[in-house]
Amino acid sequence: MRRQSMHVHVSSFDVTTTETSRVTAAHAPAEPVNQSWTPRLWGILAVLCAVLFLDALDVSMVGVALPSIGTELDMGTTSLQWIVNGYVLGYGGLLLLGGRTADLLGRRRVFLIALGVFAAASLVGGLVDNGTLLIITRFVKGLAAAFTAPTALSILTTTFHGPARIRALSVFSIFGASGYSSGLILGGLLTSAGWRWTFLTPVPLALAALVVGLLLIPKDRKAEEGGHDIIGAVTLTAGMLLAVYTVVSAPDRGWTDPLTLLSVVVAVALLAGFVFAETKVRHPLVRLGILRVATIVRANLSIIALFGSYLSFQFMMTLYLQDVLHWSPLRMAMALLPVGLIVAAVSPFMGNLIGRFGTPKLITSSMVSLSLGYGWFLLTAGDHPDYLTTIFPTMILLGGGFGFGFSSIMAQATDGIEDSEQGLASGLVQTSGQVGAALVLAVVTALVATDGTGDGGGFAPFHPGVNLVTAVGLVGLALNVVPLLTRRRQGAHA
Repeated sequence: MRRQSMHVHVSSFDVTTTETSRVTAAHAPAEPVNQSWTPRLWGILAVLCAVLFLDALDVSMVGVALPSIGTELDMGTTSLQWIVNGYVLGYGGLLLLGGRTADLLGRRRVFLIALGVFAAASLVGGLVDNGTLLIITRFVKGLAAAFTAPTALSILTTTFHGPARIRALSVFSIFGASGYSSGLILGGLLTSAGWRWTFLTPVPLALAALVVGLLLIPKDRKAEEGGHDIIGAVTLTAGMLLAVYTVVSAPDRGWTDPLTLLSVVVAVALLAGFVFAETKVRHPLVRLGILRVATIVRANLSIIALFGSYLSFQFMMTLYLQDVLHWSPLRMAMALLPVGLIVAAVSPFMGNLIGRFGTPKLITSSMVSLSLGYGWFLLTAGDHPDYLTTIFPTMILLGGGFGFGFSSIMAQATDGIEDSEQGLASGLVQTSGQVGAALVLAVVTALVATDGTGDGGGFAPFHPGVNLVTAVGLVGLALNVVPLLTRRRQGAHA
């Protein structure tokens, strides 16, 4: 069975406040700061948007090209899945370290170096004739994205202020959604000409962004303190890499396999050692106090529910449409396209919506839309779901869930965080999303593989997986509804 996992990166929305106002920052309006839009600011935003666009474009294009890659390089299902999971391993395993490294060593330096690595890995990936080398290039690209993604967010949130930041983040979000949507369609078109073009196309765009970024992004200072936590860096990197590797490889090896169990034990031990080290060193790599803020913790749990449920559902739809119904990659991409289009349409208004309603209400609305989408599918699908009456309405509801959820969750996850820790907060929420999505997808994959799929055209074998993603969406809804109702009740009593 072919596996695909698609990742979409969107912007954060940040309001910088003092340490004492962190808990209430999500509900306080941003203090307006007049900032003129100079040509240099537009250029910096263009570079950041281009990198986000490329990241989303690359992942969705490669997902569509997997069957052609397997045929030409004679890669079986087990090895073919690592073209996707190799990227997940590098990206999810190093995101948290990538965000904090940018805070400590300088955002400009880390961003440009990682972007150069991304371009080089894309070029090599388009030229290799060996499956193992191709997987290695995907791991390297995931590693590079683990540094560019949180660093781009932190550059944006520290460069733009007040209303200008709202506007910049709205534009940033549009490019994330359009990159994902464009990747689905371009992947179908480029794969027809040859799968290598899905790797080579991003190279000139990445190099152009690198040159412009080198000229326009201002130099920033390294942190005066911190960066000396070698034990924390080693245990965090090793623990996260092993944890993500265990999650993405367990469905093939088996969750009760001795090697899987050993990997779980070692990963937990390494991460526990990291937590212990952070409480003892003078300048910790990660300030654990950031996890004491309830709104930030809720945002990280919400991104797990959002990514985990939707990406797993999309995985099942991809298998159903291509492997069961034998749709072409382009036709499949068009079927899933409404989600990306809705996200792109909603993103320009998210800044004003966040300012007017606040992130808790918007995240709750997102979870309601997601849960309704999965519920509608379960209610109407049967054995042979019709596109117009079942799949299309589901995609509309899921698009609404993503449109309201992405920016709002990122806003809440970075709200009230000082500039010196923006990379850390961005890396933390993106790590939660990627690792959480990988975990839910692994369980869904095991359920679908157990039930099996055939060429009869029925969706029934996928229903256990849909039940799981529905449950994940409902858990995300409960996590946000309960605090919202509690605050309303307390307000009424007051």
